[in-house]
Amino acid sequence: MSRDFVPFALERMMSVWENQVDYNLSESGVVPVTTEELVQDPNLIEDLLTTGLNYPQSNGTLELRENIAALYPGATPDNIIVTTGAAQANFTTLWTLMEPDDEIVVMLPNYMQIWGIAKNFGLKLKTFALTEELNWAADVEELDRSVTDRTKLIAVCNPNNPSGHIMTPEEMDAVVSAADRAGAWLMADEVYAGAERVVEEPTPSFWGRYDKVLAMGSMSKAYGLPGLRLGWVVAPPTTAEQIWARQDYVTIGNTMLANILAAHALSPEVRPRLLARTRDYIQRGYKNFERWAQRHDGLFSWVPPQAAAIVFVRYHVEASSTELCERLIHEHSTYVVPGDHFGLDGHMRISFGHPEDYLLEGLDRVAAVIESAR
Repeated sequence: MSRDFVPFALERMMSVWENQVDYNLSESGVVPVTTEELVQDPNLIEDLLTTGLNYPQSNGTLELRENIAALYPGATPDNIIVTTGAAQANFTTLWTLMEPDDEIVVMLPNYMQIWGIAKNFGLKLKTFALTEELNWAADVEELDRSVTDRTKLIAVCNPNNPSGHIMTPEEMDAVVSAADRAGAWLMADEVYAGAERVVEEPTPSFWGRYDKVLAMGSMSKAYGLPGLRLGWVVAPPTTAEQIWARQDYVTIGNTMLANILAAHALSPEVRPRLLARTRDYIQRGYKNFERWAQRHDGLFSWVPPQAAAIVFVRYHVEASSTELCERLIHEHSTYVVPGDHFGLDGHMRISFGHPEDYLLEGLDRVAAVIESAR
């Protein structure tokens, strides 16, 4: 039976405008790493120049899967499927595990890909909230009400996009307990792990806390390499094989160069340097945002993000977030992401992972739109 297709509003708006505006404050990562920054070893440069541009193994080269597995206690290369970004990991995983009318429980606010896939796959969609009044902590009581014996999968995002909240051990335990009670899969979007602002250690994974965990990762956010379009899913070996079988029908695999560069980036010698670079951008960028916001007292309120180069602000005017963001694009050639693209209107997600002059000029344009809407 046909059903109306639900477009992915956030990604469609970004694809249209992020390269058209003068000031793009929509990206949730930091300034991307250049090839020169990444590839500093002359031997690697020579290897790249002589690499044949053939097909790599479609689930990822062994070296890359070994480097990814090393990030997850107890994982081996057989647990890893390398994908075209975490977006493809999410899609093929849901395709593998879910059937029409299966029940899925999704955290909100959230990156809305899984929410939209659930709508388009005909799943029974339920949600539970991160609560702004609790500094974006999970509403555990709502989670427990939402998860039933019919729930087949619970989807969370930790650290969270768009709030930057890092779940406490108690919150993580509550999610695992709810999944275990229902016998459900737990699907954890962990692409911002390593992009923390307030702690030095990467956010612990859900992997290893429960036997039905699927952990999603990516080179895009913590590593500053979105252009590689490389992500992964960590899954039990049998499930990984099933996801790989679906991948054969879509992207088949990543490019040879993406496999080589990602393996290099995740090596023990290079990974700490990339994470330090990202955290430096995040810490300096947030200080710049905070100083700017203090000069515009009354325009916004917000919970300081614990991770990621984004702040999810509540603006204090009566207008829809999409309306304000469209005005910002057309009147000021500046783009931030409307809150309703995360399931929560009355907010904007603003990126601060930019050089200071660029960030402050873009923020001044955001302020101009909000002031004019008062």
